[in-house]
Amino acid sequence: MCEYFVKADPIQYEQRSRTIRIHGVLTSIRLENMVWDILAEMAEAEGCTTNHLIVQFHDEILAHRGEVPNFASFLRVTSMRFLWMLMSMPMPRNSVTSAVPP
Repeated sequence: MCEYFVKADPIQYEQRSRTIRIHGVLTSIRLENMVWDILAEMAEAEGCTTNHLIVQFHDEILAHRGEVPNFASFLRVTSMRFLWMLMSMPMPRNSVTSAVPP
């Protein structure tokens, strides 16, 4: 099992910064490439851009908690929770083998 993880392409865990405009304020967010990819998938599922999804998350956590502490970590955990949610969804029998990565 460990071999699968250690053979991951290093580009996946390389960090990349993006500048996001949140209500007129430019904010730089630094995340791993894989997290950016997962956020892009989430945005596509919601029918919006990644930037729009991030602003929506920012607004919702601000409304819920009154502050936005450690937003980059929140986005990482949100990405993991999204994957966890997908894993818990029932999968048709014939798609199990196609879901396993090479």
